[in-house]
Amino acid sequence: MDFTSLIARQRADFQTGATRSVAFRLCQLKNLYSAIESGEEALINALHGDLRKSPQEAYVTEIGLVLGEIRHALRNLPSWARPQRRRSSLLTWPARGLICPEPYGVALIIGPWNYPFQLLLAPLVGAIAAGNCVVLKPSEFAPQTAAAIARLIGTVFPEEYIAVVQGQRDVAEALLREKWDMVFFTGSTSVGRAVMTAAARHLTPVTLELGGKCPCLVCADAPLEIAARRIVWGKFMNAGQTCVAPDHVLVDQRVGDKLVDSMKRVLREFYGDDPRNNPNYGRIVNRRHFDRLIGYLGSGRILCGGGHDGGDLYIAPTILTDVATDAPVMQEEIFGPILPILEFTALDEALTSLRDRSTPLALYLFTGNRAIQERVLAGTRSGGVCINDTVSHIVGHNLPFGGLGESGMGAYHGRASFDCFSHRRSVLRRSLAFDPKLRYPPPRLTLAALKRFYRFFM
Repeated sequence: MDFTSLIARQRADFQTGATRSVAFRLCQLKNLYSAIESGEEALINALHGDLRKSPQEAYVTEIGLVLGEIRHALRNLPSWARPQRRRSSLLTWPARGLICPEPYGVALIIGPWNYPFQLLLAPLVGAIAAGNCVVLKPSEFAPQTAAAIARLIGTVFPEEYIAVVQGQRDVAEALLREKWDMVFFTGSTSVGRAVMTAAARHLTPVTLELGGKCPCLVCADAPLEIAARRIVWGKFMNAGQTCVAPDHVLVDQRVGDKLVDSMKRVLREFYGDDPRNNPNYGRIVNRRHFDRLIGYLGSGRILCGGGHDGGDLYIAPTILTDVATDAPVMQEEIFGPILPILEFTALDEALTSLRDRSTPLALYLFTGNRAIQERVLAGTRSGGVCINDTVSHIVGHNLPFGGLGESGMGAYHGRASFDCFSHRRSVLRRSLAFDPKLRYPPPRLTLAALKRFYRFFM
C-alpha cells in the first residue's frame, strides 16, 4: 500500500473540517457501535481462533469494554468538546480566556496481540471523539482478529477517514517512517522505544502504553482467601497475557504458605484439575512466546502446574516458589501463566526491592491497614495502583489508565481518551474598547513602581 498517498488523502479529508463537527463525531461513534454489535459473532470467533478465548471472556475483556467506552463518549462528548473558560490576567483586561480542545489531525494507532480488539478500538473511540482521522495497525500475531477488524472498519468508514493497514513488522516500520500528527502505541517497552525514536524525527506527540513487572504485595493482615481469588483471577485470565497482570507476588513470610495453599484451591475451583480441557482457559499466542515462557519454569520450584504442550500452545497455570531475585523469571516481564512467589520479612525490605526495579504499569497491594497503604503509596512509583484487588482499576471511565517511565507515557479511558487525542488550544479574546498606553514604550514607570504594579496585577 502507498502509505504516503493514504495519509495525504486523510490529511486532505481532515482539512475540510468535516471531522470537527460534534454532530459528525457522534454519528461516527454510533455507526461504530452498531457495526460492533452486528459483527459480534465474527469477532468472538476470531478471538477464539487467535487466543482460544471463550465467548464470555471475549465479550467481558474485549467487546464489552469497547462498547462501554463508546456509550460513555456518546453521553459526554458535547461537554468534552465545549471550550472551557479561564480567567484572564488583569494585565489583559478586558479579555476572556478559553481552552479549546482541537483534534491533532491524522493519528496512527498501533495495537498489540494480547487484547487485539479492545486495545486497538478503545483508543479509536477517543480519536473519533476528538475529531481525528485515523490509521489502525492491528497486530500480525492475531491475524484472525486483525482481518475481522479490517472488515468491520471497512464496512463503516471510508479509507480517507479511518483505514486499517495489516501486515508484518516491516509494515509497522514503514508506517512509522511517515509523518503523523499523533501516534498511539500499545506493546512492549523495547518496541515502544523504537516507536518514540521514529516519532522524534517529525516531533510527533506519542502515547505509549507499555508494560513491566507489575508486583503484588500481600501483607500479613490481608484476608488470604479473597487475596488468592483476586490474584489468581487477574494473573491467569487470557493465560497470563495481560499487561497489568500481577507479574509476581511479594508476600509476608508469616502467611506465605497459607496464601499459596489458597491459590492452589482457587486454581482448581476456576479451571478444574486439568485446565487444558477448560473452555475458559486460553492459549499462548505463538511458538516463540511459548518457548520463552517454558524457559522460565526452571527459575524456581514448581508448586503447582508446569504442564505444557507445544503443539497446543498450552501452559498450565503455574506457581513457582523458592525463586531468587536474580532468576531469569524475575528479569523480564513474564506475560504468561507463570506466577513467582517471593517472601519478605519486613515491608521496608519489599519496598526497597521495588524501588530498585523499573517503574511498573500497575502495583497491587493487599492489606486492610490504612497506614500501610499510605506508606506503600508514598514509597513506590507505578502507572497505577489497585489496593485489595487486581486489574479492576483499569475498568471504568473515570480513572485514566497509563504508565510511567519504562511502562509508558500518557493515559486514556473515558475523558482521558478524548484528551489524549486533543490539543488544548489556548485562546485569549481581547476587547478593542480599552487600550492603555502603559505597556507601550517608552517606559512610563520606574523599575520600583513596575515591580509594585506586577505584584498586584500578576
